[in-house]
Amino acid sequence: MYAANLKHAIEHKTSVVGVIGLGYVGLPLAIEMCKQGFQVVGIDVDPTKVEKIHTGHSYIKDVSDETLMECMNTGRLFATSDYSHIQLLNAVSICVPTPLSENQDPDTSYITQVVEQLKRYMKKGLMITLESTTYPGTTEELIQREIEAIGYRAGEDFFLCFSPERVDPSNEKYNTFNTPKVIGGATPACLELGAALYGHIVESVVPVSSTKVAEMSKLLENTFRSVNIAFINEMAMMCDRMCIDIWEVIDAAATKPFGFMPFYPGPGIGGHCIPLDPMYLSWKAKGFRFYSKFIDIAQATNANMPYHVMEKTSRILNEGSKSLRNSKILILGMAYKPNIDDLRESPGLEIYELFKASGAQVDYYDPHAIHFKNKTGKTVCTIDYNLPTFKTYDCMVLITNHQSFDYEELADLNIPILDTRNAFKGIKRPNIYKLGYTAQPSSNEEWEEAVLV
Repeated sequence: MYAANLKHAIEHKTSVVGVIGLGYVGLPLAIEMCKQGFQVVGIDVDPTKVEKIHTGHSYIKDVSDETLMECMNTGRLFATSDYSHIQLLNAVSICVPTPLSENQDPDTSYITQVVEQLKRYMKKGLMITLESTTYPGTTEELIQREIEAIGYRAGEDFFLCFSPERVDPSNEKYNTFNTPKVIGGATPACLELGAALYGHIVESVVPVSSTKVAEMSKLLENTFRSVNIAFINEMAMMCDRMCIDIWEVIDAAATKPFGFMPFYPGPGIGGHCIPLDPMYLSWKAKGFRFYSKFIDIAQATNANMPYHVMEKTSRILNEGSKSLRNSKILILGMAYKPNIDDLRESPGLEIYELFKASGAQVDYYDPHAIHFKNKTGKTVCTIDYNLPTFKTYDCMVLITNHQSFDYEELADLNIPILDTRNAFKGIKRPNIYKLGYTAQPSSNEEWEEAVLV
């Protein structure tokens, strides 16, 4: 009965759908649900977000104010901090954070908090879909068991799925609608209803046999990236030692039309996925007495890159007979990727702290990420774009290759610049230094000395 009623409501778009957690994943999902004709209730514990939604002011770059206001004007989108609105829902998607603890263990407390509210307010026939990235078994262990313990049965009087988010901030090609959506159900009936709902929201749905398979697929995607980024970071450090340009090497290898996929080095890894997701998988695997050497090596290699950036900056300063201590350093870009304001796990934050701990005077410029809190809780703000001021620094370190930067103009300042993203590609100046490349010394003696360093 419940399955048939929900299927009918989904097909005729009379169901009320909810999104819990209106961040980088949840708000775009709620917007897409509204666009496709569903009545949407967004729930977030942050009242500031709720207020901004109701006034048409988006805090997510991939959702414009105009798009948000259009959805609000339909009357189909409503935001609240009141969990009692769960009582109105026919289906709900959970999009809450899943960070790591200080000990690098999964922190699923946000999911647990939501489940407690579901147990309090849900009614029979509700479909629940977890989208938060987590370890295989979470949907079953933290949601299914908890709700079945109060008398419900998955696949009969409530329906449960896992569908991993695939959000890539500022991606101009792929968004919530046109990115294929993997989904797994706790039972065949759950999967059928989950696929039916998301089939009305996104362009393509990819059903899999279980929630564990869906959970594992997300971790595989991002662990694959983590391992390959770690490998190319190690190759960059090797090429730096050998005076070979890693960026030219990658471009050459990428001309092979099969069997090679280019990955690029950088100052570290950032964002809500790659620094965290592999540790979820590693943690869960240990419960099965399985220890993933690849994940641990990749995490260690990527975590070392901010230190490598600091060491290379120190060598650059040494060429001018300066030490890192008391030098003035300007970090260019603080967001974890270009053209966004997202600072989550950005390597720039750690590099900033490493420079400060070494006694350097450090500022940063980022037109998108205009402030952050340092490790002491103090707010640090970007400086203004001012070329005469920039010229007073002993070294600039490019962390984020924003499109708005005028790289020719910055190079013309003629002060040392460490480019960690190959953003100055094609600009050959003696003051431009690359991560992954050290120019070969002019004599054989200098070459041998450099190799031995």
